[in-house]
Amino acid sequence: MSEPSPPHIVVLGGGSAGWITACLLHHRWAKRGGKITVVESPDIGIIGVGEGSTPQLKAMFDHLGIAEADWMSACDATYKLGIRFTGWSERPGFESYFHPFPGPVDLHSEPGFTRNCKLARRGFEAPAHPDDWFLASVLAEAGKGPQASENFPFAPSYGYHFDAYKLGALLRDWATARGVAHLPLKVDEIEMGEEGDVAALLCEGGERVSGDMFVDCSGFRAMIAQGALDGDFISFGENLFNDRAVVVPTGKVSHFRPQTGAIAMTSGWRWHIPLTTRTGNGYVYSSKYISDEDAAAELFASLGLEQDEAEPRFLKMKVGRMKDSWRGNCLAAGLAQGFVEPLEATALHIVIATALEFAEAYEVGGFTAQHRNTFNANIGKRYDAIRDYIVGHYRLNQRSDTQYWRENAANQNLSDGLKAMLTAWFTHGDIAAANRENYPVQAYSSASWHCLFAGYGAFPPIAKMQPLPPQVQAADVEQVGQMLGACAANFREIRI
Repeated sequence: MSEPSPPHIVVLGGGSAGWITACLLHHRWAKRGGKITVVESPDIGIIGVGEGSTPQLKAMFDHLGIAEADWMSACDATYKLGIRFTGWSERPGFESYFHPFPGPVDLHSEPGFTRNCKLARRGFEAPAHPDDWFLASVLAEAGKGPQASENFPFAPSYGYHFDAYKLGALLRDWATARGVAHLPLKVDEIEMGEEGDVAALLCEGGERVSGDMFVDCSGFRAMIAQGALDGDFISFGENLFNDRAVVVPTGKVSHFRPQTGAIAMTSGWRWHIPLTTRTGNGYVYSSKYISDEDAAAELFASLGLEQDEAEPRFLKMKVGRMKDSWRGNCLAAGLAQGFVEPLEATALHIVIATALEFAEAYEVGGFTAQHRNTFNANIGKRYDAIRDYIVGHYRLNQRSDTQYWRENAANQNLSDGLKAMLTAWFTHGDIAAANRENYPVQAYSSASWHCLFAGYGAFPPIAKMQPLPPQVQAADVEQVGQMLGACAANFREIRI
């Protein structure tokens, strides 16, 4: 018996999400006769501000066989070794911390970091600031990139910053050059079949685009997933307060560090993303605590700009996820699938994971819905794990200057998983074990959870910290620093 052939998949919407999905599905099925069509309206813009990534984006480019030299310059891209959080804690010594993408060198330093965290959690004076224990932190501070000399084979994990519009265009050109059909049409209506599945997209001008499976990348409109199929949306509004963003670009930086800046503001935080041609800036905030006008004024003031120097762009965020990402013969992806605010730059990470996991489930099930429920459960757990980690940033904040930060710190709308992680930390439990138990689909490693807690200085009050007893020895932070410094000597400073 011959294997079933891949079906015709129609993607509604372009942008980064639509073209990433099209590229990955085409790459998997093109040689077996699979057909991918992207229907993208030339009149509907994209959000276009998702300018940071996790290492998953590098893995995707490697998977597709697209070299960095072939795409980074075209997308104004720079390297990203992690995120620098500034102003989220008022505890002396913890006003700022760097959350790295852990790499192979860190396998030698992470045990000492977690050991010292355990001591500090018990109220002992052990050096447990994340910046001292990871190679990426040292490299980012020195403005060095992730490419090492040939005699040093231990490259750190890294992501990128990029121009979202240019990334979508590059992937579109890559896909269409390899056979993906691109129809620049505005979709007016979704035609439904007798069995309740999607039959076709009815486009302006009378064109009808039929397919076997549809991918909804129509943004927050979710034209198929929530419109035609009436799928349930799970709001994260009680967990995550932010629902707005105001965006304004500035010139390129004169001193480059390969990191995203996440700087606390009165009613949220702002990002600082360095590209080769400009700097991306955006203030993510809650409309409950600040107006659009005041948020724009605060952003401009923080950047040293006058109000007439640039035109701010305002965005509304729909924070949450679809209950079922795969419903009927439609897969929701990108903003149509969900959004967990941009703090950890996970939007494209989920797009990539969704496309790859869907392709596997769909193919293993003989291009049927056999494994749809399992897929939906796993994607839901992935979303919820990311949500919990981001909620942790707000719940653990140590600021008291505005109502926004005080109410975030007092927020009791926490999942059982996040409650378990908080309990494990503050009762001196095993964080790695708690992470495995509560997040079987792990979005963040034990090292990342340690960085989150320790980065804010989530330890007993300074007045209650005590010197280490003579019989207890902490990991030697100076020795680790020397090791990381020697490793960092194998990397070059970045010039943009």
